[in-house]
Amino acid sequence: MDRRLTPANGRVAALELQGRVEAERFVAPMAARVARPVLDLLAAPGGARERQLLSGEAVELFETREGWAFVRAARDGYCGYVAAEALAEPRDATHIVATPATHLYAEADIKSPDLAHLSFGSRVTVTNELKTLFETPEGFIPKKHLREVDRPFQDPVTVAQMFFGTPYLWGGNSKLGIDCSGLVQAALLACGIPCPGDSDLQQALGRDVDGEAPERGDLWFWKGHVAMLVDPETIIHANGHAMAVTYEDARKAALRIEAQGDGPVTHRRRL
Repeated sequence: MDRRLTPANGRVAALELQGRVEAERFVAPMAARVARPVLDLLAAPGGARERQLLSGEAVELFETREGWAFVRAARDGYCGYVAAEALAEPRDATHIVATPATHLYAEADIKSPDLAHLSFGSRVTVTNELKTLFETPEGFIPKKHLREVDRPFQDPVTVAQMFFGTPYLWGGNSKLGIDCSGLVQAALLACGIPCPGDSDLQQALGRDVDGEAPERGDLWFWKGHVAMLVDPETIIHANGHAMAVTYEDARKAALRIEAQGDGPVTHRRRL
């Protein structure tokens, strides 16, 4: 079983895994919600960052121990550890942040103190509609920055382009920092397309189009890397070469990546 997608750590495991894994206890998870703007999902307590979760995202909580919560993310099934204090009671989201980022204001006034910086894809619950702002339990957000959760975007490339210039961050999932697979996941999830968080799993998306003429939205994979085609000649990707989300000539990028020792394109997929 893939550890990233297996809700089991030896002490506890999901009830659904009974008879399939060893654990001291098999439990039904509790619902919870991310209560920080950006929250690292770790491979082990205090360990390496696996991915990141955004404000308002739902998780299933299996165990809290010594300040760490063992959770499974609702968006993609990824399992890992987060700071227990960063979780809150569940709440149904009504809107997502639909611009690269926004601010959460203390009052119904954009000159009031900003309480938090929320990245694209953060989930919020609107409780009241004012002239130019939405009210949420945490504060006020400009109406133009939000979109109803049941109204997905239509073009993943357009979403990916919103992250242009975002700094590269290994395991990152926000406008503050993102990696190659995080960019693809953000783009696809915003369009209502299920997508795992790492490139090795994303290789199974869509169908193979190796040998066919490239099209906008195609995904190109290398060993440990993924990019999205903006048009038949151009890719957009979060990359360590530029340490940012950039555009690059697709053919030249493939040659550069192979020359630096990461091999040729391994998969070409179309959703």
